[in-house]
Amino acid sequence: MTDFNRSVLPDAVRSNGATPNPWWANAVVYQIYPRSFQDTNGDGIGDLKGITSRLDYLADLGVDVLWLSPVYRSPQDDNGYDISDYQDIDPLFGTLEDMDELLAEAHRRGLKIVMDLVVNHTSDEHAWFQASRDRDDPHADWYWWRPARPGHEPGTPGAEPNRWGSYFGGSAWQYDPKRGEYYLHQFSRKQPDLNWENPEVRKAVYRMMNWWMDRGIDGFRMDVITLISKHLDSHGRLPGEVDSELSEGEIGEEGYTNASPFCSDGPRLDEFLAEMRREVFEGREGYMNVGEAPGITPERNEFITNPAHKELDMLFLFDHVSIDQSPESKWDTHAFVPKKLQDRMSRQQEAVRNAGWASLFFCNHDQPRVVSRWGNDSDRESRELSAKAFGMLLHMHRGTPYIYEGEELGMTNAHFTKLDQYRDLEAINAYRQRVEEARCQSPESMMAALALIGRDNSRTPMQWDASRYAGFTAADAATEPWIGVNPNHVEINAAEEFDDPDSVYGFYKKLIAMRHGNATVATGEWNLVAADSEQVYSFTRTGGDDTILVMVNLTGRTARVPAEVARLLGNGVSESQVLLSTYDAVHGVKSIARGELARWEGVVIQL
Repeated sequence: MTDFNRSVLPDAVRSNGATPNPWWANAVVYQIYPRSFQDTNGDGIGDLKGITSRLDYLADLGVDVLWLSPVYRSPQDDNGYDISDYQDIDPLFGTLEDMDELLAEAHRRGLKIVMDLVVNHTSDEHAWFQASRDRDDPHADWYWWRPARPGHEPGTPGAEPNRWGSYFGGSAWQYDPKRGEYYLHQFSRKQPDLNWENPEVRKAVYRMMNWWMDRGIDGFRMDVITLISKHLDSHGRLPGEVDSELSEGEIGEEGYTNASPFCSDGPRLDEFLAEMRREVFEGREGYMNVGEAPGITPERNEFITNPAHKELDMLFLFDHVSIDQSPESKWDTHAFVPKKLQDRMSRQQEAVRNAGWASLFFCNHDQPRVVSRWGNDSDRESRELSAKAFGMLLHMHRGTPYIYEGEELGMTNAHFTKLDQYRDLEAINAYRQRVEEARCQSPESMMAALALIGRDNSRTPMQWDASRYAGFTAADAATEPWIGVNPNHVEINAAEEFDDPDSVYGFYKKLIAMRHGNATVATGEWNLVAADSEQVYSFTRTGGDDTILVMVNLTGRTARVPAEVARLLGNGVSESQVLLSTYDAVHGVKSIARGELARWEGVVIQL
C-alpha cells in the first residue's frame, strides 16, 4: 500500500465505516486530462510520456492518486470517451509500453494510477458494436437495438423508437441501414449504449477490467456508471416505445423528452455494481473505485458507498455543481448564490455521517474553472483570494478531495468569444440545437453560457510557464496545441508559483499536507454552523477532543462573522490558533476581532 505522502490513519479513527480504514481516507486525487497536460512529440496533443515527465511536480505537490481521463484507442469523437479498443492505447497518447513505464515511475514515487473507464457505452467503431449490426451475430443483443415505429419509414423523422433526446443534442436514436434498426445513444451518435441486461456484456467488461488490474493499475473512475441500468416495463420495453407500460414524459423546449429519469439509478444498478465488485475487486488490495453518478441523490450515495453493501468506494454527485443552472437546461445559467452551495454540500455531508463516503470536487474535465465560475478572475488579487477560498472550502470538508489539473495554480476559464474556438462536441451541438434549430436561446445568451460553464474552459493546455505555448509543447513546435492556450498563462503558470509559498500552488500544498497529517481534517465529524448566513459558509470538524472551525466568506465584499460563529470563538483567537488563512494569520486574528471577514477571506481555527 502506498503511503509515500500520508500518515496511516489509526483504526481508532472512523472513516467510512470500514475496518481497517481504507488507505484513501486521507488521500488526495489529482485528475489529469492527458490531451492537455504535456506534449512531448510536438503534435499539439498531450501524451503519456508527458505525464511521466511531470511526475516529480505531482509528487512535490503531495497528491497520492493520479486519475487519467481516457487514453484507450478511440476515434476521439468525444475526446476519448468513445472507446474502440479497451485494451490498447491510442497512438495519440503513446503505447502500452509507455503506459507501463508511467505506472512503474508513478509507483516508484508513491503515486497511484486510476484509469477512466467508460462502459455505459463504447465507440460505434468498437468490434462489439460492428458485430452487433448483424442480427445473427452473438453480439446482436449487446446494444439497445429497436425497430422503427410502425407506420413510419425507417430513418425518417418520427420513426425513432421513442422521443428521447441525446445529452449532446438531437435524438438519442440513430438509424443503422445495415441492421435496419435504431440504436440508443444517450451521448454522441458515435457512442452507442451497451446493454447491461445481457450477462455476456457484463462478463466481457469484467474480463477487460481484470486485465488492467493485473497489469498494475490501482483502480478506476467509472464514467456515467449510474446510467447502465435502464427502466423497463414488464415486457422489457423502454418508456415511450409502442405499447410500453411506461410514459416517457413531456416534450421539452428542444423538441425531445428527457431520458435521464429512466436511465439514471435504474432498478438493477445495485446488482450490477455488487457483481462488478465480486468479479473484479474482491481479493485485491490497495485499489480505489469511484463512479460518476448522474441522477444519484446524497441518500443513495450513502447506500452505494457504504462498505457493507460492497459496491463502490466513492461517487461523484452533481447536485452542488448545478446550483447556477435551471432544471430545464444547463445552458440557462444564473448568478452564484453561496447559500445554495452550502445547502447542497451540507446535504451531501449529512448523508454520509454514519456510513459511506463523499467525493469532494468543484472542477473536472466536464466542469469549468471554479475561480471564474463562482469566484472572481478579473484581477490577480481577486483571482488568488477566491481560488484559495474555494480550495479551502472544498478541502476542509469530510471526504476525498479531487484536484483538476491547473486548479492548484488558480487557472481560469478560457474566455473564448467565438464558436470556432471551441472543440467540445457538447458545446458545438448545443449551440446548433438551441440557437439554430429549436431557437429557444439567443446567440448572445448561448455564447455567454458557453463562456461560463462550457467544458472546454477546463481543457485548455496546462500552464507550465510563460513561453509561447505555456510549456505544454515546445515554443517552436510546428503544430499548435489542439485547443487555444489561455493568454493569461504569462501571469498564471507553475514556474511562477512553484517556489512562492504565498501562491495558490503553495496554498494547495498546505491543504494537502493538512489532509495527510491531521486526522480531524481527514475523517473528523462534520457539523454546519450558521446555516442562515448568506455570505459565510461555516462548519466544524471534530475528532475526539479536537475541534477545528472553518469559515469562508464566499463573496467579494466584507461579511459579518455570524453570531453562532462568534459565540464559538468567545473572546477571540490568537495567531497560534489560525491553522490556515487565505490571507495570513495576523489578518485573520484582526478580522475576527472586528467581527468581520474581508472579501474571499477564509480561516481554519483550532478551537
